Amino acid sequence: QVQLVESGGGLVQTGGSLSLSCAASGRAFSGATMGWFRQAPGKEREFVAAISWNGISTRYADSEKGRFTISRDNAKNMLYLQMNSLEPEDTAVYYCAGRTGIWNTRPGMYDYWGQGTQVTVSS
Repeated sequence: QVQLVESGGGLVQTGGSLSLSCAASGRAFSGATMGWFRQAPGKEREFVAAISWNGISTRYADSEKGRFTISRDNAKNMLYLQMNSLEPEDTAVYYCAGRTGIWNTRPGMYDYWGQGTQVTVSS
């Protein structure tokens, strides 16, 4: 099993940037597809981005393309999400998650989750 701990959230103004990190424990991390999801108050958890086990393939939700970048460092057991040009609509709790198999946009298809980190974008 893999345990995940997110960090890097905070308060930022519209147009600003934040970099989220997800520290993983467990040997399974290097072979897992990893993803970032977010959940705003009163809304369902939604897909943000995913990356293959070797970092070669990435996928993004349409609203994040060109603004967010997902990456990973298997040697350090770390997952990252660089977020640029942030908008108030990006305000949410951001979660990292992992699964065995190829990327998937559905939260229910992921096997393990972090506790989340709050991102707030002020207008």
